[in-house]
Amino acid sequence: MAFDDTSARRFAAIDIGTVTCRMLIADVDRAGHIRDVDREYRIVNLGEGVDATGVLKPQAIERAVCAVADFMQVLERFRTNRFANIPVTAMATSASRDAKNADEFVCALRAVGVELSVIPGEREAALSFSGASCDFPGERLFVVDVGGGSTEVVAGVAGDQVLLARSFDIGCRRVTERFFHTDPPAPEELARSREWMRETMAPYFETARAAGFEADRLVAVAGTATTVVAIREALARYDTSRVHGAVVTRFDLDAVYEQLIAVPLERRKLIVGLDPGRAPVIVAGMVILQTVLDLAGVNSFTVSESDILHGIILAEDSNRRFAD
Repeated sequence: MAFDDTSARRFAAIDIGTVTCRMLIADVDRAGHIRDVDREYRIVNLGEGVDATGVLKPQAIERAVCAVADFMQVLERFRTNRFANIPVTAMATSASRDAKNADEFVCALRAVGVELSVIPGEREAALSFSGASCDFPGERLFVVDVGGGSTEVVAGVAGDQVLLARSFDIGCRRVTERFFHTDPPAPEELARSREWMRETMAPYFETARAAGFEADRLVAVAGTATTVVAIREALARYDTSRVHGAVVTRFDLDAVYEQLIAVPLERRKLIVGLDPGRAPVIVAGMVILQTVLDLAGVNSFTVSESDILHGIILAEDSNRRFAD
């Protein structure tokens, strides 16, 4: 069905994770169809050191606040006579959940006019599933969202109920800081991280199997998954049309992984398709994806750029239309 411009409302969603800070501006019509208007992205490394200290560093807070302030300036360009009021919903995830001083971050963002909600892992998982499942109506899905501090895995039927959701304190920055102390990571460091992930996540997949859940597809969202495609395709300039919906086989994933672990950080930053700011944590992200595929018993995943940001916007649109 075509997008209905006459009933559309415009929203902005901000997702502040452990590594990245992102904004999506999108229109939603009365039927719940969503159309992207603009995307913004910054690597801010908000979760730097949080796994060890439990505290957000002042400089990390400043980086994230500056990024959001820039986003607010961008947002002004998309206000029109029709869309004079664009609701902004900002949510923070793993790093902020873990930090004892998250209230300082909330206050700092309030000073630039943004009200932040620090959401629990279960809410993060549900929103990720809502966004990622838009393109696969009726399919039984595993959705995996690899973040910097946590990984969310959700089993459910697209367009219907979530059957089993879990947020794991396993993310690419957390794994890097906890396990990787050589450059590139040593085989024993990689093995220890993989063993820890398997032990932590295996019960979830065992429960899904015991409940008779068999996925038609595994969908992977967020920067780790999109980076696999960008490297595989050697995208010197990121191309959404080549990333969204791309299927990555286990062979493809392993080939990218081998390319990444073969070189130290400074050479890794030069790999075509890899954002240099993501280079310090990307190896851990690859290990997480490999582990999830192993535990899910699948040989490929589909990359989606519809993720938690879309889930946030769809939820906000639904709430406002219900209130009307």
